[in-house]
Amino acid sequence: MRTLLHLKPGQKGTKQLVAQYGDRLLCVRYRYDAQMKRRYKTVELVVAERDWEPPSARLPADQIVGLHVAFAEAELRQRVKQAGARWNPDRKLWEMRYRQAVALKLEARIVAEPASNSGCRA
Repeated sequence: MRTLLHLKPGQKGTKQLVAQYGDRLLCVRYRYDAQMKRRYKTVELVVAERDWEPPSARLPADQIVGLHVAFAEAELRQRVKQAGARWNPDRKLWEMRYRQAVALKLEARIVAEPASNSGCRA
């Protein structure tokens, strides 16, 4: 089937459906089946709504990211060092490649500001 027409609520051809479904109507599509020689009118409706937090944008594996590790977290700090992270005293963050942070399950500790381009060779 091919979709040849995609209409938004309120456009010509949607008035009855807007009256029937109201604000729940998102779009109306006209689909055509050449083999069966039939036209179908379909609707897209909102049936449920709730809050949602979009996932953070995935970074390139080689991107250097800054990680916050508290001074008291000695064991975690040692794991980060062993993975090749470097301490950046100016930013007061550990810097390592994104793929390594993911491997250590430290995505939640990644600081949003961009990391420096120097120092980390891991």
